[in-house]
Amino acid sequence: MNPVITVPSTMKALVAYGKDDYRFEPSFRTPVCGPDDIIIKTEACGVCASDLKCLHGAAMFWGDENQAPWVKAPFIPGHEFLGTIVQVGGNVHEFAVGDRVTADQIVPCESCRFCKRGQYWMCQPHNILGFQTENNGGMAEYVRYPKTSVIHQVPHAMKMEDAVLIEPYACSKHAVDRAQIGCEDIVVISGAGPLGLGMITYARMKNPKKLVVLDLIDSRLDKAKEFGADIVLNPNKQDVHQIILDMTEGYGCDIYIEATGHPSSVTQGLNIIRKLGRFVEFSVFGAPTTVDWSIIGDRKELDILGSHLSPYCFPFVIENIASGKLKTSGVVTRQFPIEQWEEAFEYASGKHGDFKVVITFE
Repeated sequence: MNPVITVPSTMKALVAYGKDDYRFEPSFRTPVCGPDDIIIKTEACGVCASDLKCLHGAAMFWGDENQAPWVKAPFIPGHEFLGTIVQVGGNVHEFAVGDRVTADQIVPCESCRFCKRGQYWMCQPHNILGFQTENNGGMAEYVRYPKTSVIHQVPHAMKMEDAVLIEPYACSKHAVDRAQIGCEDIVVISGAGPLGLGMITYARMKNPKKLVVLDLIDSRLDKAKEFGADIVLNPNKQDVHQIILDMTEGYGCDIYIEATGHPSSVTQGLNIIRKLGRFVEFSVFGAPTTVDWSIIGDRKELDILGSHLSPYCFPFVIENIASGKLKTSGVVTRQFPIEQWEEAFEYASGKHGDFKVVITFE
């Protein structure tokens, strides 16, 4: 028998009504717990780069002349969140009130081709927490996990600053897994923001021959070194292309993982990767990127791999954050209450030198 916890009828929430039209609502309706649902009281929610790009109207979210809108406003943003269960529906038996939990971004339908094949992260309807009215996210005091949510237990002893990194680090793990790193590979990771750092600490566990990290901000490169990079380079200050060629007898790196979301990082990677190399594209872009596709085909015959979400990655990440094998120290650099969401988004842009910015709840 689950204890009875009184949940208020309204809550504090950030609500997206349209691009550049996000509003703090002090008395937004609290989600109702259906028979198959779970309601959590939110502990913390990280601000992701995709949250910023959605706020500012990136076409992949709001659509343009080439694509239909994907988001469904009004919605509550936020997908990097966790909390404590306060209500469970009558049909829920795997979880109980008081459990500390988090979940994959995606809410799979369980009936499309991909879900039936176990490829739930590519679910055709593609309903994701934090971008749609029926799947509100974690920038609110309470969140509803619907029936098909992929939910995971979080140890109560894990610090919030570590636990809030579970979702982004799970995405980082999937990207590195896609790269299929071997012990003879020279690996370049472009971007040492929060997700890049997750990739670096996990890639270090793969023991590549050399792990090289690129970023334009020296403080991020310092953190990359701390998290396991062998070599760090600033493309604004160093000739990255020549250094990589010198390091590899003129061939280029074996693997390039793009984690900046900037077009220049894509062209940079295509230039410094060797023939028959493996290029992993992770980022969400705010605008289209133009490249010479003959590099991919006729000149180098590259393997180009995408990386989306974090399938089957949460258990490993939770276990290895808890054990300290995945480094987290100093990644969460600033915390704000939901009332100060605009300031949180400002600092999450990285322009003030922050890594991960978190919105917290009492």
